[in-house]
Amino acid sequence: MKMNKLLVALPLSLSLLVPTAALADSHGGGHSEAQMEAPTATKAAELRIALDTVLTEHAFLAVEAMRKGVDGAEDFEQASGALLANAEDLKAAVASVYGDEGAEQFDAIWQSHIGYFVDYVTATAEGNEEGREKALADLDAYKTEQAKFFDTATEGRLTESAVTEGLDAHVDQLITAFDAYAEGDFETAYASERESIHHMSMFAETLSIAITDQFPEKFDNTNPDTPAVDLRAGLNMTFTEHAGLAAMAMQDGVDGAESFDQAAAALLANADDLSAAVGSVYGEEAGQQFSEIWGSHIGYFVDYVTATAEENTEGQEQAKADLDEYIVEQAALLDAATEGRVPADALEEGLTAHVDQLLTAFDSYVAGDYETAYASIREAYAHMTMPAAGLSAAITDQFPEEFGEAAMPSEMPSTGMGGMSANSTAPYLYVLAGLLLAALITTVAVRTRKQ
Repeated sequence: MKMNKLLVALPLSLSLLVPTAALADSHGGGHSEAQMEAPTATKAAELRIALDTVLTEHAFLAVEAMRKGVDGAEDFEQASGALLANAEDLKAAVASVYGDEGAEQFDAIWQSHIGYFVDYVTATAEGNEEGREKALADLDAYKTEQAKFFDTATEGRLTESAVTEGLDAHVDQLITAFDAYAEGDFETAYASERESIHHMSMFAETLSIAITDQFPEKFDNTNPDTPAVDLRAGLNMTFTEHAGLAAMAMQDGVDGAESFDQAAAALLANADDLSAAVGSVYGEEAGQQFSEIWGSHIGYFVDYVTATAEENTEGQEQAKADLDEYIVEQAALLDAATEGRVPADALEEGLTAHVDQLLTAFDSYVAGDYETAYASIREAYAHMTMPAAGLSAAITDQFPEEFGEAAMPSEMPSTGMGGMSANSTAPYLYVLAGLLLAALITTVAVRTRKQ
């Protein structure tokens, strides 16, 4: 199982120094142009989001590539190519802060651990227990080397011991997800995959804190750990995770894979965060209204996957038509929820793009065009960052009292690899309110039934 370096073409922006434009438009009522840049789009915020996106995608792609490897799947080369392309993105992110020399040093270490995971997969497929133990020993050595790199690069802001502890968790999560999958324990496999994605999001937070503390002028003395940035990062993780889980659940569905039920359950667990938020923030009636619209689009994607498996062209077209109607209805609801801050036409455009990306990924997979399939999966993953930026800008404008200086944590969380400390005071009520808007770019929660 050789991992060829097949780079998947994807314009994933990882500039850590230039804030991206939010999607939310200014509307009447005295809203200034500055709202598009603050408080969710500062330089520190862009750093954290860029790291959040690339690190969580690494966890997602690593698990999927390992699964494809042990299954001997036809698309293993393209899955591993996507993982390696993600590594190139991470290298570019490191270079933007620590220069080319630092990035080269980081990349050599990072690439080694990808290779050790491949060794573990290969040994597992061959039933080679000695090879598995050797790969685990190599991963232990990698942890030490990687931890030293971060300690040195951040000038002690990320200590070697803290990073080692975090890397222990990262490696254990991926190995647990893979071993459980290989043994047919798909519930544990997907639970561990989601855990690994969330863990990398926490590391993105702590790494961004260390970097902005180290180079305050480069980031205009802005802070990546504010309630507003927490909101954007939370949306970013949820949205991007959804894209990844949706794409793979659709693959499992059309393949009739044994893991389909659990793949769909993981996708629905991601959606449960959204559904619970609706009722807890807006009340039972609003939650029910959202649930009805949400449920309709779930069914339409199930219809499309089913029709594809049955080679029913008419059924595919009907599912697409139903999705078009859903987009209009969902956009109207969310336009009202944000009081016009993210207008319906922009919402429709975002929903349409996301649906098209996942359908392209799915159709290409079915056709055996795996290069296009994985390029589209990565495109869908990256696309989620834009709605997260726009929606978080709209929400902070809608509820300014929750995201100003008064809502700032009194202390910075510790910059280990374990995530937020107990001092974090993110306004969870409005995080939940923001999650209502996640349907802007949410798609394909496949019912837990096999084709």
